[in-house]
Amino acid sequence: MTQAATATRELILANLEAVRSRIRDACRRAGRSPEEVDLLLVTKTVPAERIRVAVEAGERLIGENKAQEALAKYEELKDLPIEWHFIGHLQTNKVKDVLTFASMIQSVDRMRLVEKLDQQLQRLGRSLDVLIQVNTSEEESKFGVAPEETLAFVRQVARYDTLNIKGLMTIGKLSADPEDARRCFRLLRQLRDRIVAEGIPRVRMEILSMGMSGDLEIAVEEGSTLVRVGTAVFGPRPQPASHFWDEQAKTR
Repeated sequence: MTQAATATRELILANLEAVRSRIRDACRRAGRSPEEVDLLLVTKTVPAERIRVAVEAGERLIGENKAQEALAKYEELKDLPIEWHFIGHLQTNKVKDVLTFASMIQSVDRMRLVEKLDQQLQRLGRSLDVLIQVNTSEEESKFGVAPEETLAFVRQVARYDTLNIKGLMTIGKLSADPEDARRCFRLLRQLRDRIVAEGIPRVRMEILSMGMSGDLEIAVEEGSTLVRVGTAVFGPRPQPASHFWDEQAKTR
């Protein structure tokens, strides 16, 4: 291993421990057990060899935003015990590719996608765990079901036997005021509680996927069971000047 590779490995391991410590501290403040909160590593633009370092250190949940990039890494890292999640906006023409590697799709947000997933899953003779993405900030730059439409949407999706609804996902509002993100996370938890109270057959609200590198503490305090962290572990990712929020741009 080269000196540069060794330094990179040590940095990733140190960052992982720092993130785990942040989760533990947030859980302690909220009176929760750290075992209640899973860590998913967001690996968009992260090379496979860096992902390998994290997985060999004990991480198993990996989240990718783009189908083609994820497929390449999936092939390269097949020897590792990874559970791949797709967390970006999923175009219907990429469903077949994503089903090759994903054990969960966290970004189900429209019936056209539901129908395409169901069609492909029926053909494959399998089912898939999914989360419903909710646009709790109601920002135009983000995808997701409107909060007031979430319950009705969950009822619709629950009719499809190929899709196992496991919970909800959201992206907190990016703001100088951390309370803006807190309101988003609190709203998602309230929606979860309302759905649970409805007792919809086949719907399991086990997962609240919310919180990222900059706001994971607030998310944990508000009930997150899965935080999605990328830059705090792997460092800042390069961003083409023409892109903003990539998969969250409003082009369906």
